[in-house]
Amino acid sequence: MNHYHNLQVQLEQHTALISLHNPPANTFTREGLMALTQLVHDLNARPEITSLILTGSGQKFFSAGADLQAFASGDKALAREMARRFGEAFEALAAFRGVSIAAINGYAMGGGLECALACDIRIAETQSVLALPEATVGLLPCAGGTQHLSWLVGEAWAKRLILLGERIDAATALRIGLVQEVVDSGMAVERAQQLAALAAKQSPRSLRTCKQLIQGARSQPVQHMLVQEREAFVDLFDGPDQAEGVQAFLEKRRANWSYQ
Repeated sequence: MNHYHNLQVQLEQHTALISLHNPPANTFTREGLMALTQLVHDLNARPEITSLILTGSGQKFFSAGADLQAFASGDKALAREMARRFGEAFEALAAFRGVSIAAINGYAMGGGLECALACDIRIAETQSVLALPEATVGLLPCAGGTQHLSWLVGEAWAKRLILLGERIDAATALRIGLVQEVVDSGMAVERAQQLAALAAKQSPRSLRTCKQLIQGARSQPVQHMLVQEREAFVDLFDGPDQAEGVQAFLEKRRANWSYQ
């Protein structure tokens, strides 16, 4: 699966490892964003893939976001298309049916941080720097940054990062809940793989359903989601995972899930 523009893809068992690869800063291009959208759709069609890991190639950048040279001409049609491409890519990433993990291994700036925000879990190496500096150049985060950041860290910290353009280090990101774990330099992918291995132990149907319910809480009233939660619990009894999971537990063995 290595035919995606500016992306390097490795599949191992139930995990897809995706490296953003556009040296020197792993910036996103129109073609790269389209490739990411297509890649997520392709992974969704492979039910045996339960996790994807996103990281940056090289040792300095996760991703610096959009290449500002693309906006230097002031072409509004180009700006509209790029905003749409960013939205399509990161919304597809957020809707991935499995677990998505951002292994942040350096600078995650602008669209690079928005890419990580679209993932379910974020791990940062100690040297990482995170920021949404778009307002500094007269723009704004247009790929979910104003929404995802507010959901994750609250309005006050979202305003501080976006309105002030403040850069934060990995320790601060951990303290405010922007990332879930900080690891030594060079260790983010390995740690992400360990978490992906945990996801592979879960029922793929349960995993998918739980993720939909958790994310549904962002936009739906709790009374509605509580009903959905109960209905989804009963629906899981129609599939093979529940019977296999209970039997595996009773027999003290690992479950053999059905990937369909």
